[in-house]
Amino acid sequence: LVESWSFLDTVESNFRPLVVIELAKGTKEETIEWLTKRIVDKKANGGAQLLIKPLVTENGVENIYLVGATHLRLLLGAETVGLVKECSDNSMRTFTYSSRKTFKHFADDNHNFLTMAECQYIIKHELENLRAKNEKMIPGYPQAKLYPGKSIVRRLLTNGILVQIFPLHDREELKKLSHSWYGRVKVGYQPLDDIRCYFGETIALYFGFLEYFTFALIPMAVIGIPYYVFAWEDYDKYVMFATFNLLWSTVILEVWKRMCAVLTYRWGTLLMKRQFEEPRPGFHGVLGINPVTGREEPVYSSFKRQLRIYLVSLPFVCLCLYFSLYVMMIYFDLEQWALDYHEEHESNFSSLMLYVPSIIYAVVIEIMNRIYRYAAEFLTSWENHRLESSYQNHLILKVLVFNFLNCFASLFYIAFVLFDMKLLRQSLATLLITSQILNQFAESLLPYWLQKRYNRRMKKRMCSKKTDMDLSLAEQINMEKEMGTYLGTFDDYLELFLQFGYVSLFSCVYPLAAVFAVLNNITEIYSDALKMCRVYKRPFAEPTANIGVWQLAFETMSVISVVTNCILIGMSPQVDALFPDSKMDLVLTVALVEHLLLAVKFIMAFVIPDKPRDIQMKLAKLEFESLEALKQQVRAFQMQLHFLLIHH
Repeated sequence: LVESWSFLDTVESNFRPLVVIELAKGTKEETIEWLTKRIVDKKANGGAQLLIKPLVTENGVENIYLVGATHLRLLLGAETVGLVKECSDNSMRTFTYSSRKTFKHFADDNHNFLTMAECQYIIKHELENLRAKNEKMIPGYPQAKLYPGKSIVRRLLTNGILVQIFPLHDREELKKLSHSWYGRVKVGYQPLDDIRCYFGETIALYFGFLEYFTFALIPMAVIGIPYYVFAWEDYDKYVMFATFNLLWSTVILEVWKRMCAVLTYRWGTLLMKRQFEEPRPGFHGVLGINPVTGREEPVYSSFKRQLRIYLVSLPFVCLCLYFSLYVMMIYFDLEQWALDYHEEHESNFSSLMLYVPSIIYAVVIEIMNRIYRYAAEFLTSWENHRLESSYQNHLILKVLVFNFLNCFASLFYIAFVLFDMKLLRQSLATLLITSQILNQFAESLLPYWLQKRYNRRMKKRMCSKKTDMDLSLAEQINMEKEMGTYLGTFDDYLELFLQFGYVSLFSCVYPLAAVFAVLNNITEIYSDALKMCRVYKRPFAEPTANIGVWQLAFETMSVISVVTNCILIGMSPQVDALFPDSKMDLVLTVALVEHLLLAVKFIMAFVIPDKPRDIQMKLAKLEFESLEALKQQVRAFQMQLHFLLIHH
């Protein structure tokens, strides 16, 4: 590998732009010169050994630079980041440049061996790992301090010198993907492998989960329709439906783990080694020595962080939860007013007025969720977490707790305090449908309309009536740099999590919830595909082996659903009639059944393996082979040492 680096030439006549770097207007010439030198410089000198060219337009050189790399450089980068590719014998192995000939479809002249998304991921990794050597500051900006080992790109971003880095779209490939993905309405699976090749594993896995979850909801929807049609007021018949729902919620989550393992093994991310996490860009503190790496980097006291969490963040979250409950009580006052108004007038208008409080409350819930999200992001950033994973876990916990209470508190209150099943059904239906409509509008339709409007203005300004395929590179970059930035799958998973709650928590009261969820998810697949391809800049590919903390969130929701459905069944007249004398016996029986169902749930989770047998065997075989290879290396080293000692 060292030999390959030394012979690597950074000049390539056929330059292929992969990543765009936009610098702030008025960036000093010495800063640009220093940055481009560091990007082009050899690895041995602390550079990234990439190719960089300024974007030249009719107005001259702009503050935009295109980054690419030679084919050899990308192959060596693939080894550095630990990409896993398919071998000629159909097994999946970590790519190494020395054994490149053993990989399927590899040829020295085949520049498509690595997907464009993989190439862009490699370039992003190399740019982010461009570190300061002896520089004390960014040249031209004395306030932008540097120290040995500090990520140059992160410092440029935090100081506003670097505006953004984003990967370029491949217009030809995007057109093909768009056509096969959402270009025509069809009944069938999404092209997940194509999505993965273009957008990377994290986004492909989200769409895989969305598709799987939609199919998994169909049995619930099919069973729910006759319950809605034939047994609307007869809650006794919902016992079987609720029991089925409890088993269903466990099985679908366990089967998803298996499906996820199959997909990520095929994509190679199941085998990828977890890299050592670097400090996140926003992390700050006094300079100190990292005890693990021995490098100089900012150090921040964990005690101070805990103080911030428990003395500021926790009280703030509790205050927000209290405010959410206060808004909920206002909603119940409105509900009572609408009921009194209907009883007094009993007209078609008064019947419609019964739904108004729920609709207003659903809109208020969405607004509160979005405002709280910004507050949670600010607080979590202020807590100053060192690692991105720690930051994400604290943010997800804050957002999930608030969203859960904000969305479901009123339903719990109606079910277990007011005991009003008719109002529960009405509120659940209104909240579910209204939140789905608002999400579709806010996440996809509005951004798409705004982007389309902007594109029209841009094309008029360019005095060009070209299609997207005919755009010059400069025009394409100018259009893409103004597109919105996709902030990750957080909001998409959160929407599915809340939907799962609406479907599973009170399923025995409103069986049609699954029907509306299926209809919403079918449109969600198309609208999310549209926003990925047309609304947002292309995101960098991010390798992942699973859906992360969201798996735990869904499993927790399914456990809570066991408890809520058991209590609802216990409250039904049929079960209540079995215990005419002692309510304590009823409570104990419901608690016993609930514990038994939870036991069955956990046994099923334990019995169903997370990975299919063939995947387990392949992983075990790879582990055995890597151990054997390590033993051979040790043996060869010992023989060399023995040989040297004898001759010495």
